[in-house]
Amino acid sequence: MGRTQDVADAARYWWVLVITGTLWILFSIIILRFDWTTVSAISILFGIATLGAAGGELVAAFIAEGGWLKAARFALAFALVVIAIVAFVHPGNTFKALAAVMSFGFILKGTLDLIVGITGVEQNRWLTILLGVLEIGIGFWAAGNFGNRAVLLVVWIGATALFRGISEIVLAFTVREATQH
Repeated sequence: MGRTQDVADAARYWWVLVITGTLWILFSIIILRFDWTTVSAISILFGIATLGAAGGELVAAFIAEGGWLKAARFALAFALVVIAIVAFVHPGNTFKALAAVMSFGFILKGTLDLIVGITGVEQNRWLTILLGVLEIGIGFWAAGNFGNRAVLLVVWIGATALFRGISEIVLAFTVREATQH
């Protein structure tokens, strides 16, 4: 059984991406509905979201067609796990410290999405480029001084979950369409 057959077998489960994408979107709605006022609560929430994103990157790494993209996805998954651990280990740090950790994650993820979109490795390149630019923008916004406002941290986490959900749903239907031809 070759690599092409492995990818075709994995593509049969395109609907799993629809489910996880929908769960990400629901997670983003839930995040924005609750009153997250403490740095600890927001840090733990961010850690959970980052671990979920790391899991998504691991799945994408196993599906990727070798080369630099596979290595980049594994590296990003590792970096996201490290960022999540930092968020869990020091949940009581200041808003500024949490924003710095968050900005690093956004910029890493956005940069990879931008590179993938520009190189055209995956379909839906314009959506990937747009999401990458938005993630980088949020990352630089998070890195700046925003007046220690908890609401912005929550909005950034919600936006990330929403971006992840949209990406996974689009990827699901792209995989489904590719396997039907």
